[in-house]
Amino acid sequence: MRYACFVALGMALAAPAHAQDAPSPDFTAEDLFGLSVAADPQISPDGKRIAYVRRTNDIMTDAAVSSIWMIDVASGAETPLVTGEGSHSSPRWSPGGDRLAYVSTHSGGGPELHVRWMASGQSANITALPGAPQSLAWSPDGKRIAFSADIPSEPLKLGSPLSPPEGAKWKPGPQIIDRVTYRYDGAGYLTPGFTQVFLVNAVGGAPRQLTHGDRNHGGGLEWTPDGRTILISGNRDEDWELSGVDSEVYAIDVTSGAITALTDRDGPDANPQVSPDGRQIAYLGYDDQAMAYVQNGIYVMDRDGSNKRRIASDFDRDVTSLEWNAAGLFAGYEDQGTYKVAKVSLGGSVSPLGAELVDTYYTRPYAGGQWSVSDGGVLAYTSGSTLRPSDVSVLRGGKATRLTSLNDLKLSGKRLAQVRELQVTAADGTKIPSWIVLPADWQEGKPLPMILEIHGGPYAGYGPSFSSDYQIYASAGYATLYTNPGGSTGYGQAFADRIEGNYPISNHDELMAAVDAAVAAGYADAGNLFVTGGSGGGILTAWIVGKTDRFAAAASYKPVINWTNMALMSDGYAFFGKYWMKGQPWERPEDYWRRSPLANAANIKTPTLMLVGEEDYRTPRSEAEQFYGALKVLGVDTALVVMPGASHSDLTMSPSQQAAKGAAVIAWFDKYKDK
Repeated sequence: MRYACFVALGMALAAPAHAQDAPSPDFTAEDLFGLSVAADPQISPDGKRIAYVRRTNDIMTDAAVSSIWMIDVASGAETPLVTGEGSHSSPRWSPGGDRLAYVSTHSGGGPELHVRWMASGQSANITALPGAPQSLAWSPDGKRIAFSADIPSEPLKLGSPLSPPEGAKWKPGPQIIDRVTYRYDGAGYLTPGFTQVFLVNAVGGAPRQLTHGDRNHGGGLEWTPDGRTILISGNRDEDWELSGVDSEVYAIDVTSGAITALTDRDGPDANPQVSPDGRQIAYLGYDDQAMAYVQNGIYVMDRDGSNKRRIASDFDRDVTSLEWNAAGLFAGYEDQGTYKVAKVSLGGSVSPLGAELVDTYYTRPYAGGQWSVSDGGVLAYTSGSTLRPSDVSVLRGGKATRLTSLNDLKLSGKRLAQVRELQVTAADGTKIPSWIVLPADWQEGKPLPMILEIHGGPYAGYGPSFSSDYQIYASAGYATLYTNPGGSTGYGQAFADRIEGNYPISNHDELMAAVDAAVAAGYADAGNLFVTGGSGGGILTAWIVGKTDRFAAAASYKPVINWTNMALMSDGYAFFGKYWMKGQPWERPEDYWRRSPLANAANIKTPTLMLVGEEDYRTPRSEAEQFYGALKVLGVDTALVVMPGASHSDLTMSPSQQAAKGAAVIAWFDKYKDK
């Protein structure tokens, strides 16, 4: 490809040490290989076993290899369940806990639905479809499994193509696109089709397609206790493609396939969970206010969709996951840099369970977590710390126990960077949550070169958890400052609203206050400051270098540079103009330009490295490329790193690509560091 030279440049700026070199006592890029994360912990209904997905970075394949393991909760003993060739994921227990459904590519084709009989240890391939099975859900009697899958449909045809003569080799015909969402980050250019719901016998056989037509039917699938109805969420309106955030909860009659809408408001309604007695349905959503970010509330309605009401309406957090079983109604939410699970009463009381969850996104310390709860109220969840990626823990009787130690042996011999909380206050008195990562050998009173690393989203949040990027920066002698400026989630609606209608402008002063605090505390050398970030952090990096020259160098990763381009080129163009920019580019051209980093390009003097994934459709590579072009025209030192095959998420890069990205950033900063 014509941009291969830019990738080579990024890798040539610095490279990991050769394998024969003595290993570093610090965490370096080589340590990405062999690193493991625990994900998707699924506890059995009786609370005695947990099946989870283990993802390990394999040096021979340069990929994360997924397998399924089982933990005995009482003893902590681990047993491999589904390993070997292929990728294995999505374990889901049968109601009786005697079988486990999962998705696997073991058969050599695409992802297929499998079931394992726990007593015998035997597994069977249950069904295969053109699309990968998603959202596995057992029927209450354990006899059937519902799932969704993408099914191709006929694309638009314009004209009649010519037929080649016998033996001729013609080029492929044109791809004709007429869908609003025709490409999606992580999936690429989409094959025409729709997500449909299927049923299959748990012992195998031909599946039955339950939904049809030119609409997507999916979300999480939820059976009613009588086995007669499956609840889904989606949008079946005529204007579904341009409806923004709107979705409804639907009931599918299993016998007839008839679909009934249970909600009807303008706004998202999703994540339905049925009460154990089948009489009520809890779900998440909010009224669409055409705002960039609104927190989900918890709603409850009767089984037929009547008597809708919000519960826990004064709970000022965004609830993103629900589970309702015999132990009660449980909700997951982000809270001040962590992710928590609480038990929620129908009267509205919210009782946190006392577990702090971590995300599986190990490259940077995003707040998040995955969990499930048994019928007796035992919680299985992803846990971790600033020194370890995610493991599996369990909470029983108010006591938390870590059950896995996936990286303890690997990392026990490493000098890991330490994380300290930093007190930061914005000009208006608002506290800006901040942390600084210091190399293990840092000595008090000796300021270090410091990297300000800014999170993406922007409606997301960091927390005190493990980051391989920060550990790698520390091994190169850098401190890393990270913050949750206005717009970050987990601090309530008002804190998120600090950037409503003005992002990225208002974040600048908050971030500079954090830098000032790090310098004042003696952590950072004021003459050796650097700035980087990805996605929303990439936007802010590009914005900052147009507003100040206090940073010696910058590295902007997958940014937005020109909001007009972004609003119409991103995979979410039906959303960004309406909700983030309060109108389309032709309606608000001045505001689009005012909020674009490109508008400040003439002010830039800071050497700025640009990085982007080749197949990023969220913040398309053209964004990074146009800023690279502008800097070249301006005579500002720059280089462009394009990562082959990668999309928007860091985890779509292979481990070696993650290492190359970190090496390029460090080399770029080293080039401008005051020695």
